[in-house]
Amino acid sequence: MATRGIAKLLQKSPSDIVILSALRTPVCRAHRGQLKDAFPEELLSHVLRATLAANPNLPREKISDVGVGVVLSELGGSKAARMALNAVGFDTRCTSLYTVNRACASSLQSISLAAAQLRTGLVTDGGSAVIGAGMESMTRNYGSRAIPVDLWPDLKNTDVGDARDCIMPMGLTSENVAERYGVGREAQDEMALQSHLRAARAQEEGRFDGEIVAVDTRFQETDRQGNKVGEERAVRVARDDGVRAGVTMEALRKLKPAFKENGTSTAGNSSQVSDGAAAVLMMRRSAAEELGLGGSVMGRFAHSVVVGCRPDEMGVGPALAIPRALRDLGIAKEDVSRWEINEAFASQAVHCLRELGLAAEWEQGKVNPDGGAIALGHPLGATGARMVTTLMHGLGRPGVGGGEVGVVSMCIGTGMGMAGVFVRE
Repeated sequence: MATRGIAKLLQKSPSDIVILSALRTPVCRAHRGQLKDAFPEELLSHVLRATLAANPNLPREKISDVGVGVVLSELGGSKAARMALNAVGFDTRCTSLYTVNRACASSLQSISLAAAQLRTGLVTDGGSAVIGAGMESMTRNYGSRAIPVDLWPDLKNTDVGDARDCIMPMGLTSENVAERYGVGREAQDEMALQSHLRAARAQEEGRFDGEIVAVDTRFQETDRQGNKVGEERAVRVARDDGVRAGVTMEALRKLKPAFKENGTSTAGNSSQVSDGAAAVLMMRRSAAEELGLGGSVMGRFAHSVVVGCRPDEMGVGPALAIPRALRDLGIAKEDVSRWEINEAFASQAVHCLRELGLAAEWEQGKVNPDGGAIALGHPLGATGARMVTTLMHGLGRPGVGGGEVGVVSMCIGTGMGMAGVFVRE
C-alpha cells in the first residue's frame, strides 16, 4: 500500500533539482579489460563531452560547477580532472571543478553535493547547472593506493578496534558479515549467478545502450606475466566487458575463498576491480524551464543520507542508510519501483536484502534487475554515478524495474553506508 508521503514526493515544484542527462562509459575489468590502458581523466573527458553533446540547447556558460568522485588517483584527481574539463570545451571562466572522496560512494556524494549547491544557490554567478560525476582507473592506481603505507604508527597499532579496522582489507569485512549474520556460500554464489545472468540479458536486449558512451582509446595486449604482445592498437569500447553470460553455479562453487582460509567470499561472488566514469547533469526546474529545457527532464534528485557503522562490517551500510532515507521522506519500501544496491560482496548484499525485507523484491527483479557490481564491476570513484545512470534509464522502461521512484545505495569502506532517492518523470 502506498504511503501518504509518496504523493508529496511525486509533486513537482519549481525548486526541484532535476536531471537532464545521465551517462557513463562502459565499465571494464581492471588489468585485463578493454579500458586498462585508458587514464581516469580520459574516461571522464568522454562522459563530459557526451554530456555537452546530449544537452545542445544548454549554454555552456550556464554550467557552473563539476564535482568528480575519485578515490585512488594521484593528488585526489583534482588537477587531471580539471585538465579533462578544460580540454573538452567547457567555459573555463564559468565552470569550476572539485573532487570528492567518500570511498565507494564518492560519485553519489558528488551528485548529492551538486544538488545541495543548486538548492542553496551556491553556484557561480550566472550559472544554473551542475554536474555530479565520477572517474576511476583501478588498473593504474589500485595496487599501490588501496591501503595507506605512510600511516601514523600509533593509529596503525592502536588497541581501539574501530580505528585500527579502518584499514582492514575489504575482503575480511565481507567474511565478518557472512559469519556474523549467517550468509552462507550458496546464497552468495546464487546472487553472483543472478548478477551475471541479469547483466547478460540486459546487454542482449540493449538496455544499456542509451546510457553508455563509447570510448575511443588504445589497447596493448599483454601475456600472463605482463609483457607486451604485439603492437598497441586503437579500439572503440562500447560494452561492459566483465559480464559472464555463460556462468554456472557449478563453476562458481569450484572457486576457492579469496580472502580467508575456509571463508565464503570468492573472486566469483565479489565485485570486480574495474575502470570507468559517469556524469549526471542537474539544474533547478525553474532554471531548466526558463531556458526552454523542461522537456528534457529525465527525473529528479530527491534526497540522500550517509550513516556510520563499524568498520569491520562496513558492508551492512545500506541496511542502515536506506531506512533512514525512506523515513526522512515519509515513504515506505512499497513506494519504490527499482533498487540499485551495490554488490561490493555478495555476503553483504544478501545480508542487506534480508535485513531490509527486500528478498522478495530481489527475486522479482526489482533489485539490481540489470545486474550489479559482481557482473558489471565497481570502479570506486565512478560507481555511484554509474548506478544513478542505470537507475534513471531503467526507471524509464516499462515492466519490472520501471516506475517513478528509485533508490541507490552502497556500503562504504571505513564503516559507512549511503542511500539516495530519485524520481523518474
